[in-house]
Amino acid sequence: MLFTLAGLLLILGGSLGLPLIFSLIEGDGLSGYFLMEMAALLAVGVILRRILPRPEHLALREGFLIVSLSWILLSFLGSLPFILSGYIPALTDAFFETMSGFTTTGATILKDIEILPRSLLVWRSMTQWLGGMGVIALAVAIFPSLGVGAGQLFKAEAPGPIKEKVSPRISQTAKILWFVYLVFTVSETMLLMLGGLDFFEALCTTFSTLATGGFSPRNDNIAAYPSPYVHYVITLFMFLAGANFNLHYFMIRGRLSAYGRDSEFCFYGGITLLALGTIVLLRLTAGTSLSEELFRSTLFQAVSILTTTGFITHDYETWPLASQVILLFLMFVGGCTSSTGGAIKNIRVQILLKHIVSELKKLFRPHGVFPIKIGNKSIPEATVSNVMGFFVLYVLLFALGVLSMSALGLDLATSVGSVAATLGNVGPGLGEVGPVDNYSAVPALGKWILSFLMLAGRLEIFTVLVLFLPRFWR
Repeated sequence: MLFTLAGLLLILGGSLGLPLIFSLIEGDGLSGYFLMEMAALLAVGVILRRILPRPEHLALREGFLIVSLSWILLSFLGSLPFILSGYIPALTDAFFETMSGFTTTGATILKDIEILPRSLLVWRSMTQWLGGMGVIALAVAIFPSLGVGAGQLFKAEAPGPIKEKVSPRISQTAKILWFVYLVFTVSETMLLMLGGLDFFEALCTTFSTLATGGFSPRNDNIAAYPSPYVHYVITLFMFLAGANFNLHYFMIRGRLSAYGRDSEFCFYGGITLLALGTIVLLRLTAGTSLSEELFRSTLFQAVSILTTTGFITHDYETWPLASQVILLFLMFVGGCTSSTGGAIKNIRVQILLKHIVSELKKLFRPHGVFPIKIGNKSIPEATVSNVMGFFVLYVLLFALGVLSMSALGLDLATSVGSVAATLGNVGPGLGEVGPVDNYSAVPALGKWILSFLMLAGRLEIFTVLVLFLPRFWR
Protein backbone atom coordinates (compact mmCIF):
# COMPACT_ATOMS: atom_id res chain seq x y z
CA MET A 1 0.00 0.00 0.00
CA LEU A 2 2.82 2.41 0.89
CA PHE A 3 4.43 1.70 -2.49
CA THR A 4 1.32 3.03 -4.25
CA LEU A 5 0.96 6.01 -1.90
CA ALA A 6 4.60 6.90 -2.60
CA GLY A 7 3.74 7.29 -6.28
CA LEU A 8 0.93 9.68 -5.37
CA LEU A 9 3.33 11.73 -3.23
CA LEU A 10 5.56 12.12 -6.29
CA ILE A 11 2.59 13.31 -8.37
CA LEU A 12 1.47 15.79 -5.71
CA GLY A 13 5.01 17.04 -5.22
CA GLY A 14 5.53 17.52 -8.94
CA SER A 15 2.18 19.33 -9.23
CA LEU A 16 3.35 21.98 -6.77
CA GLY A 17 5.84 23.08 -9.42
CA LEU A 18 3.23 25.17 -11.28
CA PRO A 19 2.13 27.31 -8.30
CA LEU A 20 5.83 27.59 -7.36
CA ILE A 21 6.55 29.12 -10.78
CA PHE A 22 3.65 31.58 -10.37
CA SER A 23 4.90 32.46 -6.89
CA LEU A 24 8.40 33.19 -8.16
CA ILE A 25 7.08 35.31 -11.05
CA GLU A 26 4.67 37.27 -8.84
CA GLY A 27 7.14 37.56 -5.94
CA ASP A 28 4.37 36.93 -3.41
CA GLY A 29 6.70 35.50 -0.77
CA LEU A 30 5.12 32.05 -0.80
CA SER A 31 7.70 30.28 -2.96
CA GLY A 32 9.49 28.99 0.14
CA TYR A 33 6.37 27.16 1.33
CA PHE A 34 5.75 25.57 -2.06
CA LEU A 35 9.42 24.62 -2.48
CA MET A 36 9.64 23.15 1.02
CA GLU A 37 6.57 20.95 0.61
CA MET A 38 7.49 20.02 -2.95
CA ALA A 39 10.98 18.90 -1.90
CA ALA A 40 9.66 16.96 1.10
CA LEU A 41 7.03 15.10 -0.92
CA LEU A 42 9.43 14.24 -3.74
CA ALA A 43 12.11 13.08 -1.30
CA VAL A 44 9.74 10.88 0.71
CA GLY A 45 8.18 9.51 -2.47
CA VAL A 46 11.52 8.60 -4.03
CA ILE A 47 12.84 7.00 -0.83
CA LEU A 48 9.72 4.89 -0.31
CA ARG A 49 9.69 3.75 -3.95
CA ARG A 50 13.31 2.65 -3.62
CA ILE A 51 13.16 0.81 -0.29
CA LEU A 52 9.71 -0.78 -0.56
CA PRO A 53 9.13 -3.90 -2.66
CA ARG A 54 6.74 -3.68 -5.58
CA PRO A 55 3.48 -5.47 -4.64
CA GLU A 56 2.91 -8.62 -6.68
CA HIS A 57 -0.83 -8.68 -6.06
CA LEU A 58 -3.44 -6.19 -4.93
CA ALA A 59 -6.80 -7.46 -3.72
CA LEU A 60 -10.00 -5.51 -4.38
CA ARG A 61 -10.39 -4.66 -0.69
CA GLU A 62 -6.87 -3.22 -0.66
CA GLY A 63 -7.80 -1.16 -3.70
CA PHE A 64 -10.76 0.35 -1.86
CA LEU A 65 -8.60 1.16 1.16
CA ILE A 66 -5.76 2.69 -0.87
CA VAL A 67 -8.08 4.88 -2.95
CA SER A 68 -9.99 6.23 0.07
CA LEU A 69 -6.82 6.85 2.08
CA SER A 70 -5.13 8.44 -0.94
CA TRP A 71 -7.84 11.07 -1.36
CA ILE A 72 -7.85 11.88 2.37
CA LEU A 73 -4.04 12.09 2.49
CA LEU A 74 -3.85 14.24 -0.65
CA SER A 75 -6.50 16.60 0.72
CA PHE A 76 -4.55 17.02 3.96
CA LEU A 77 -1.19 17.53 2.24
CA GLY A 78 -2.79 19.74 -0.40
CA SER A 79 -4.18 22.01 2.32
CA LEU A 80 -0.72 22.82 3.72
CA PRO A 81 0.00 25.74 1.33
CA PHE A 82 -3.21 27.43 2.52
CA ILE A 83 -2.36 26.83 6.19
CA LEU A 84 1.35 27.70 6.04
CA SER A 85 0.70 30.88 4.07
CA GLY A 86 -1.82 32.02 6.67
CA TYR A 87 -4.58 32.69 4.15
CA ILE A 88 -6.69 29.79 5.49
CA PRO A 89 -5.09 29.18 8.90
CA ALA A 90 -7.71 26.82 10.36
CA LEU A 91 -7.23 23.13 9.53
CA THR A 92 -10.99 22.55 9.25
CA ASP A 93 -11.42 25.31 6.67
CA ALA A 94 -8.25 24.44 4.73
CA PHE A 95 -9.12 20.73 4.60
CA PHE A 96 -12.68 21.55 3.51
CA GLU A 97 -11.42 23.84 0.73
CA THR A 98 -8.88 21.27 -0.49
CA MET A 99 -11.24 18.29 -0.28
CA SER A 100 -13.72 20.42 -2.22
CA GLY A 101 -10.99 20.95 -4.79
CA PHE A 102 -9.78 17.38 -5.24
CA THR A 103 -13.34 16.00 -5.30
CA THR A 104 -14.25 18.72 -7.86
CA THR A 105 -17.08 19.96 -5.65
CA GLY A 106 -16.31 23.67 -5.76
CA ALA A 107 -17.82 24.54 -2.38
CA THR A 108 -15.74 27.29 -0.79
CA ILE A 109 -15.34 28.90 2.62
CA LEU A 110 -13.59 31.96 1.14
CA LYS A 111 -15.44 35.25 1.45
CA ASP A 112 -12.89 37.20 -0.60
CA ILE A 113 -11.25 34.96 -3.20
CA GLU A 114 -9.35 37.72 -4.97
CA ILE A 115 -7.32 38.56 -1.86
CA LEU A 116 -5.38 35.30 -2.31
CA PRO A 117 -2.09 35.45 -4.27
CA ARG A 118 -2.20 34.06 -7.79
CA SER A 119 0.03 31.13 -6.81
CA LEU A 120 -2.52 29.92 -4.24
CA LEU A 121 -5.40 30.45 -6.67
CA VAL A 122 -3.57 28.39 -9.30
CA TRP A 123 -3.01 25.62 -6.73
CA ARG A 124 -6.66 25.85 -5.68
CA SER A 125 -7.84 25.33 -9.26
CA MET A 126 -5.17 22.72 -9.93
CA THR A 127 -6.49 20.50 -7.12
CA GLN A 128 -9.71 20.33 -9.12
CA TRP A 129 -7.90 19.55 -12.36
CA LEU A 130 -5.97 16.71 -10.71
CA GLY A 131 -9.08 15.33 -9.07
CA GLY A 132 -11.22 15.64 -12.19
CA MET A 133 -9.76 12.78 -14.18
CA GLY A 134 -8.54 11.18 -10.96
CA VAL A 135 -5.19 11.14 -9.21
CA ILE A 136 -5.24 7.34 -9.18
CA ALA A 137 -5.84 7.29 -12.94
CA LEU A 138 -2.87 9.63 -13.34
CA ALA A 139 -0.73 7.36 -11.17
CA VAL A 140 -1.76 4.35 -13.24
CA ALA A 141 -0.82 6.23 -16.42
CA ILE A 142 2.57 7.40 -15.10
CA PHE A 143 3.66 4.37 -13.07
CA PRO A 144 3.24 1.09 -15.01
CA SER A 145 4.97 -0.56 -12.03
CA LEU A 146 1.59 -0.62 -10.27
CA GLY A 147 1.11 -3.74 -12.38
CA VAL A 148 -1.75 -6.08 -11.59
CA GLY A 149 -3.01 -3.78 -8.86
CA ALA A 150 -3.71 -0.98 -11.32
CA GLY A 151 -7.01 -2.50 -12.37
CA GLN A 152 -8.32 -2.66 -8.80
CA LEU A 153 -7.31 0.93 -8.12
CA PHE A 154 -8.82 2.17 -11.39
CA LYS A 155 -12.13 0.40 -10.69
CA ALA A 156 -12.32 1.78 -7.16
CA GLU A 157 -11.89 5.37 -8.36
CA ALA A 158 -13.58 5.41 -11.80
CA PRO A 159 -17.11 6.88 -11.96
CA GLY A 160 -20.15 4.94 -13.12
CA PRO A 161 -21.54 1.42 -12.71
CA ILE A 162 -19.94 0.23 -15.97
CA LYS A 163 -16.15 0.56 -16.03
CA GLU A 164 -15.41 1.15 -19.71
CA LYS A 165 -11.98 0.74 -21.28
CA VAL A 166 -10.78 1.98 -24.66
CA SER A 167 -7.80 -0.36 -24.42
CA PRO A 168 -7.38 -3.88 -22.99
CA ARG A 169 -4.65 -2.51 -20.70
CA ILE A 170 -5.73 -0.34 -17.77
CA SER A 171 -2.56 1.76 -17.94
CA GLN A 172 -3.16 2.49 -21.64
CA THR A 173 -6.78 3.43 -20.94
CA ALA A 174 -5.63 5.87 -18.26
CA LYS A 175 -3.08 7.39 -20.64
CA ILE A 176 -5.72 7.84 -23.35
CA LEU A 177 -8.16 9.54 -20.96
CA TRP A 178 -5.47 11.89 -19.68
CA PHE A 179 -4.38 12.63 -23.26
CA VAL A 180 -7.92 13.76 -24.13
CA TYR A 181 -8.01 15.75 -20.89
CA LEU A 182 -4.79 17.55 -21.83
CA VAL A 183 -6.00 18.27 -25.38
CA PHE A 184 -9.18 19.87 -23.99
CA THR A 185 -7.15 21.79 -21.39
CA VAL A 186 -4.93 23.39 -24.02
CA SER A 187 -7.90 24.05 -26.33
CA GLU A 188 -10.09 25.78 -23.77
CA THR A 189 -7.23 27.84 -22.36
CA MET A 190 -6.44 29.19 -25.83
CA LEU A 191 -10.09 29.90 -26.65
CA LEU A 192 -10.60 31.78 -23.37
CA MET A 193 -7.49 33.87 -24.01
CA LEU A 194 -8.96 34.76 -27.41
CA GLY A 195 -11.99 35.98 -25.45
CA GLY A 196 -9.91 38.48 -23.48
CA LEU A 197 -8.90 36.52 -20.37
CA ASP A 198 -5.24 36.64 -19.39
CA PHE A 199 -3.26 33.39 -19.13
CA PHE A 200 -3.75 33.12 -15.36
CA GLU A 201 -7.54 33.50 -15.45
CA ALA A 202 -7.90 31.32 -18.55
CA LEU A 203 -5.82 28.54 -16.99
CA CYS A 204 -7.62 28.60 -13.63
CA THR A 205 -11.03 28.65 -15.32
CA THR A 206 -10.05 25.82 -17.66
CA PHE A 207 -8.75 23.67 -14.79
CA SER A 208 -12.10 24.03 -13.02
CA THR A 209 -14.24 23.69 -16.16
CA LEU A 210 -12.79 20.39 -17.37
CA ALA A 211 -12.83 18.97 -13.84
CA THR A 212 -16.47 20.12 -13.52
CA GLY A 213 -15.22 21.77 -10.34
CA GLY A 214 -16.45 25.36 -10.21
CA PHE A 215 -13.58 27.17 -8.48
CA SER A 216 -12.95 30.59 -10.01
CA PRO A 217 -10.21 33.15 -9.31
CA ARG A 218 -12.89 35.86 -9.18
CA ASN A 219 -15.33 36.71 -6.39
CA ASP A 220 -18.20 36.98 -8.87
CA ASN A 221 -17.29 33.64 -10.43
CA ILE A 222 -17.97 33.54 -14.20
CA ALA A 223 -20.32 36.52 -13.84
CA ALA A 224 -17.11 38.57 -13.59
CA TYR A 225 -16.66 37.99 -17.33
CA PRO A 226 -19.55 39.72 -19.18
CA SER A 227 -18.52 38.37 -22.59
CA PRO A 228 -21.17 36.09 -24.16
CA TYR A 229 -18.33 34.43 -26.10
CA VAL A 230 -16.60 33.41 -22.85
CA HIS A 231 -19.88 32.08 -21.44
CA TYR A 232 -20.54 29.94 -24.52
CA VAL A 233 -16.98 28.57 -24.58
CA ILE A 234 -17.22 27.56 -20.93
CA THR A 235 -20.69 26.07 -21.49
CA LEU A 236 -19.36 23.94 -24.35
CA PHE A 237 -16.45 22.57 -22.34
CA MET A 238 -18.61 21.98 -19.26
CA PHE A 239 -20.91 19.89 -21.45
CA LEU A 240 -17.96 17.99 -22.92
CA ALA A 241 -16.49 17.41 -19.45
CA GLY A 242 -19.79 15.97 -18.27
CA ALA A 243 -19.86 13.50 -21.18
CA ASN A 244 -18.05 10.17 -21.54
CA PHE A 245 -14.37 10.85 -22.30
CA ASN A 246 -14.12 7.62 -24.26
CA LEU A 247 -16.45 9.22 -26.82
CA HIS A 248 -14.15 12.24 -27.04
CA TYR A 249 -11.23 9.94 -27.81
CA PHE A 250 -13.23 8.39 -30.65
CA MET A 251 -14.11 11.90 -31.86
CA ILE A 252 -10.44 12.93 -31.93
CA ARG A 253 -9.79 9.83 -34.03
CA GLY A 254 -12.48 10.93 -36.49
CA ARG A 255 -15.42 8.84 -35.28
CA LEU A 256 -17.99 11.59 -34.64
CA SER A 257 -20.83 9.08 -35.01
CA ALA A 258 -19.85 7.59 -31.64
CA TYR A 259 -21.82 10.34 -29.90
CA GLY A 260 -25.07 9.58 -31.71
CA ARG A 261 -24.73 5.84 -31.13
CA ASP A 262 -24.21 6.23 -27.39
CA SER A 263 -27.51 5.92 -25.53
CA GLU A 264 -26.27 7.66 -22.38
CA PHE A 265 -24.96 10.66 -24.33
CA CYS A 266 -28.31 11.05 -26.11
CA PHE A 267 -30.10 10.84 -22.75
CA TYR A 268 -27.66 13.42 -21.34
CA GLY A 269 -28.30 15.78 -24.24
CA GLY A 270 -32.04 15.25 -23.95
CA ILE A 271 -32.11 16.17 -20.26
CA THR A 272 -30.07 19.30 -21.03
CA LEU A 273 -32.52 20.44 -23.72
CA LEU A 274 -35.56 19.58 -21.60
CA ALA A 275 -34.22 21.53 -18.61
CA LEU A 276 -33.28 24.46 -20.86
CA GLY A 277 -36.70 24.65 -22.52
CA THR A 278 -38.66 24.24 -19.29
CA ILE A 279 -36.70 26.82 -17.30
CA VAL A 280 -36.83 29.35 -20.16
CA LEU A 281 -40.63 28.98 -20.27
CA LEU A 282 -40.88 29.33 -16.48
CA ARG A 283 -38.75 32.48 -16.50
CA LEU A 284 -40.77 33.95 -19.38
CA THR A 285 -43.99 33.19 -17.51
CA ALA A 286 -42.57 34.97 -14.46
CA GLY A 287 -42.07 38.15 -16.49
CA THR A 288 -38.49 37.92 -17.76
CA SER A 289 -38.15 39.41 -21.23
CA LEU A 290 -37.22 37.11 -24.11
CA SER A 291 -33.59 37.79 -25.02
CA GLU A 292 -30.28 36.16 -25.88
CA GLU A 293 -29.17 36.77 -22.28
CA LEU A 294 -32.17 34.80 -20.99
CA PHE A 295 -31.26 31.86 -23.22
CA ARG A 296 -27.54 32.07 -22.41
CA SER A 297 -27.88 32.35 -18.63
CA THR A 298 -30.42 29.52 -18.52
CA LEU A 299 -28.30 27.26 -20.72
CA PHE A 300 -25.18 28.07 -18.71
CA GLN A 301 -26.76 27.34 -15.32
CA ALA A 302 -28.56 24.20 -16.51
CA VAL A 303 -25.34 22.74 -17.94
CA SER A 304 -23.32 23.95 -14.96
CA ILE A 305 -25.60 22.22 -12.44
CA LEU A 306 -26.23 19.07 -14.51
CA THR A 307 -22.51 18.50 -15.05
CA THR A 308 -21.94 19.32 -11.35
CA THR A 309 -19.52 22.11 -12.31
CA GLY A 310 -21.18 24.77 -10.19
CA PHE A 311 -20.04 27.85 -12.12
CA ILE A 312 -22.31 30.87 -11.72
CA THR A 313 -23.29 33.66 -14.11
CA HIS A 314 -26.70 34.38 -12.61
CA ASP A 315 -28.28 34.13 -9.16
CA TYR A 316 -30.73 31.31 -9.86
CA GLU A 317 -32.39 31.81 -6.47
CA THR A 318 -34.11 34.84 -8.05
CA TRP A 319 -35.71 32.55 -10.63
CA PRO A 320 -39.18 30.99 -10.18
CA LEU A 321 -39.31 28.31 -7.47
CA ALA A 322 -40.14 25.63 -10.04
CA SER A 323 -36.90 26.48 -11.87
CA GLN A 324 -34.93 25.99 -8.66
CA VAL A 325 -36.61 22.61 -8.14
CA ILE A 326 -35.50 21.57 -11.64
CA LEU A 327 -31.93 22.62 -10.85
CA LEU A 328 -32.10 20.64 -7.60
CA PHE A 329 -33.19 17.60 -9.63
CA LEU A 330 -30.26 18.14 -12.01
CA MET A 331 -27.91 18.10 -8.99
CA PHE A 332 -28.95 14.49 -8.42
CA VAL A 333 -28.64 13.38 -12.07
CA GLY A 334 -25.09 14.58 -12.75
CA GLY A 335 -22.77 13.68 -15.61
CA CYS A 336 -22.06 10.53 -17.62
CA THR A 337 -19.99 7.43 -17.00
CA SER A 338 -16.25 8.05 -17.50
CA SER A 339 -16.74 11.81 -17.24
CA THR A 340 -15.46 14.21 -14.61
CA GLY A 341 -19.05 14.93 -13.52
CA GLY A 342 -20.46 13.79 -10.20
CA ALA A 343 -23.82 12.80 -8.67
CA ILE A 344 -25.80 9.67 -9.59
CA LYS A 345 -24.84 9.64 -13.31
CA ASN A 346 -27.09 9.52 -16.39
CA ILE A 347 -26.55 5.82 -17.04
CA ARG A 348 -27.83 4.95 -13.56
CA VAL A 349 -30.89 7.16 -14.03
CA GLN A 350 -31.53 5.41 -17.36
CA ILE A 351 -31.25 1.96 -15.80
CA LEU A 352 -33.42 3.01 -12.87
CA LEU A 353 -36.18 4.36 -15.13
CA LYS A 354 -36.11 1.27 -17.36
CA HIS A 355 -36.22 -0.97 -14.30
CA ILE A 356 -39.34 0.85 -13.10
CA VAL A 357 -40.97 0.39 -16.53
CA SER A 358 -40.00 -3.30 -16.47
CA GLU A 359 -41.61 -3.78 -13.06
CA LEU A 360 -44.79 -2.03 -14.23
CA LYS A 361 -45.00 -4.38 -17.22
CA LYS A 362 -44.70 -7.37 -14.90
CA LEU A 363 -47.87 -6.26 -13.12
CA PHE A 364 -49.80 -7.04 -16.30
CA ARG A 365 -47.67 -9.99 -17.44
CA PRO A 366 -46.31 -11.66 -14.28
CA HIS A 367 -44.59 -14.43 -16.24
CA GLY A 368 -43.13 -12.16 -18.91
CA VAL A 369 -39.42 -11.51 -19.30
CA PHE A 370 -38.51 -7.89 -19.86
CA PRO A 371 -34.73 -7.43 -20.17
CA ILE A 372 -33.35 -3.98 -19.47
CA LYS A 373 -31.45 -2.63 -22.46
CA ILE A 374 -29.31 0.45 -22.91
CA GLY A 375 -28.96 0.93 -26.63
CA ASN A 376 -28.61 -2.57 -28.06
CA LYS A 377 -26.95 -4.00 -24.96
CA SER A 378 -28.79 -5.96 -22.29
CA ILE A 379 -27.82 -4.89 -18.79
CA PRO A 380 -26.86 -7.81 -16.50
CA GLU A 381 -29.02 -8.34 -13.44
CA ALA A 382 -25.97 -7.80 -11.23
CA THR A 383 -25.50 -4.31 -12.69
CA VAL A 384 -29.18 -3.49 -12.17
CA SER A 385 -28.89 -4.60 -8.53
CA ASN A 386 -25.76 -2.49 -8.14
CA VAL A 387 -27.59 0.56 -9.50
CA MET A 388 -30.56 0.01 -7.19
CA GLY A 389 -28.23 -0.39 -4.21
CA PHE A 390 -26.33 2.75 -5.16
CA PHE A 391 -29.56 4.75 -5.49
CA VAL A 392 -30.81 3.59 -2.07
CA LEU A 393 -27.47 4.43 -0.44
CA TYR A 394 -27.39 7.82 -2.17
CA VAL A 395 -30.86 8.72 -0.89
CA LEU A 396 -30.02 7.37 2.58
CA LEU A 397 -26.80 9.41 2.78
CA PHE A 398 -28.68 12.46 1.54
CA ALA A 399 -31.38 12.04 4.21
CA LEU A 400 -28.85 11.47 7.00
CA GLY A 401 -26.85 14.45 5.80
CA VAL A 402 -29.89 16.75 5.80
CA LEU A 403 -30.83 15.51 9.28
CA SER A 404 -27.28 16.13 10.56
CA MET A 405 -27.03 19.62 9.11
CA SER A 406 -30.48 20.53 10.44
CA ALA A 407 -29.42 19.32 13.89
CA LEU A 408 -26.49 21.75 13.71
CA GLY A 409 -28.92 24.66 13.33
CA LEU A 410 -29.09 25.19 9.57
CA ASP A 411 -32.48 25.94 8.03
CA LEU A 412 -34.13 23.33 5.80
CA ALA A 413 -33.27 24.98 2.47
CA THR A 414 -29.61 25.34 3.46
CA SER A 415 -29.46 21.79 4.82
CA VAL A 416 -30.98 20.30 1.67
CA GLY A 417 -28.92 22.52 -0.62
CA SER A 418 -25.58 21.92 1.13
CA VAL A 419 -25.98 18.14 1.27
CA ALA A 420 -27.23 17.83 -2.33
CA ALA A 421 -24.41 20.08 -3.54
CA THR A 422 -21.60 18.30 -1.67
CA LEU A 423 -22.78 14.70 -2.11
CA GLY A 424 -23.27 15.41 -5.82
CA ASN A 425 -19.98 17.37 -6.02
CA VAL A 426 -21.84 20.40 -7.38
CA GLY A 427 -20.64 23.19 -5.05
CA PRO A 428 -23.23 25.97 -4.75
CA GLY A 429 -26.51 24.87 -3.22
CA LEU A 430 -29.55 26.69 -1.92
CA GLY A 431 -30.30 28.98 1.01
CA GLU A 432 -27.26 30.26 2.90
CA VAL A 433 -24.92 28.26 0.62
CA GLY A 434 -26.57 29.46 -2.60
CA PRO A 435 -24.91 30.83 -5.75
CA VAL A 436 -23.96 34.19 -4.23
CA ASP A 437 -22.99 32.82 -0.81
CA ASN A 438 -20.38 30.40 0.57
CA TYR A 439 -19.87 27.76 3.26
CA SER A 440 -17.97 29.94 5.75
CA ALA A 441 -20.93 30.13 8.15
CA VAL A 442 -21.36 26.34 8.35
CA PRO A 443 -20.30 25.06 11.82
CA ALA A 444 -16.95 23.23 12.04
CA LEU A 445 -18.60 19.84 12.56
CA GLY A 446 -20.83 20.53 9.58
CA LYS A 447 -17.78 21.17 7.41
CA TRP A 448 -16.31 17.78 8.38
CA ILE A 449 -19.65 16.10 7.61
CA LEU A 450 -19.84 17.83 4.23
CA SER A 451 -16.19 16.92 3.53
CA PHE A 452 -17.08 13.27 4.10
CA LEU A 453 -20.05 13.60 1.74
CA MET A 454 -17.78 15.14 -0.93
CA LEU A 455 -15.42 12.16 -0.66
CA ALA A 456 -18.26 9.62 -0.68
CA GLY A 457 -19.85 11.28 -3.70
CA ARG A 458 -16.60 11.47 -5.67
CA LEU A 459 -15.67 7.84 -4.97
CA GLU A 460 -19.15 6.54 -5.79
CA ILE A 461 -20.20 5.80 -2.17
CA PHE A 462 -19.43 2.06 -2.20
CA THR A 463 -15.65 2.64 -2.17
CA VAL A 464 -15.92 4.66 1.04
CA LEU A 465 -18.78 2.96 2.89
CA VAL A 466 -17.33 -0.54 2.44
CA LEU A 467 -14.57 0.53 4.85
CA PHE A 468 -17.17 0.76 7.63
CA LEU A 469 -18.19 -2.89 7.32
CA PRO A 470 -16.66 -5.10 10.07
CA ARG A 471 -16.30 -7.88 7.49
CA PHE A 472 -13.97 -5.70 5.44
CA TRP A 473 -11.33 -5.79 8.20
CA ARG A 474 -11.46 -9.54 8.82
